Amino acid sequence: MLELREVRAGYGDAVVLDGISLALPEGGTLALLGRNGVGKSTLLLTLMGYTRLRKGDLLWNGKSIARLAPHRRARLGIGWVAQEREIFPSLTVQENLTVAAQPGPWDLPQVFQLFPRLAERRANKGHQLSGGEQQMLAIARALMTNPRLLLLDEPLEGLAPIIVEELAQALRHLAGMAMILVEQHAEIALSLTEQALVIERGRIAHRGASRELAADERLLERYVGVSATQSG
Repeated sequence: MLELREVRAGYGDAVVLDGISLALPEGGTLALLGRNGVGKSTLLLTLMGYTRLRKGDLLWNGKSIARLAPHRRARLGIGWVAQEREIFPSLTVQENLTVAAQPGPWDLPQVFQLFPRLAERRANKGHQLSGGEQQMLAIARALMTNPRLLLLDEPLEGLAPIIVEELAQALRHLAGMAMILVEQHAEIALSLTEQALVIERGRIAHRGASRELAADERLLERYVGVSATQSG
């Protein structure tokens, strides 16, 4: 479904990603791991069209999307949950969801079933929500676009452990949806995905099955800086 071929990208004259190649099948799930500042978020931004592509190509179902604007990529079925969440603070929860809605199985009843807290707060404005509720809203809004691929940039960052577990449980219910997950909680990220890719200095340092990487504490220590048992 998605393929990157020798992608070299960054911001202005700065190159952040250098020679990234990967392929993701329909329904495939991928964890993007690595230390801070190695290019994980830049990779998601490149997929959405917010960086300068200097070399390589991005293919969606075999066709290049390298020159497409971000909104056209979204219409193709790429959903994005930004690290900053970027919900509409002056709109209610329900308005945040319906403004992004596209036809498909994910509708208000479905997202409210996935996130009961949002159903309870449907009339509250975005700025009245807690950090965890805002993150739930950001994910739910992306689901309302009925994407074929969901990009998640640090969805668990800075949240209380109980909210982290609640969000992780929600993501586990998205079985069948393709997903690329950038996350510092290595143990959780690996438990939610089939494949893992570690980025180091803008290049791929490791790729393989998530289950195998989760079991290799030496590699996790080397690339992520913490063992799987410590990362949760």
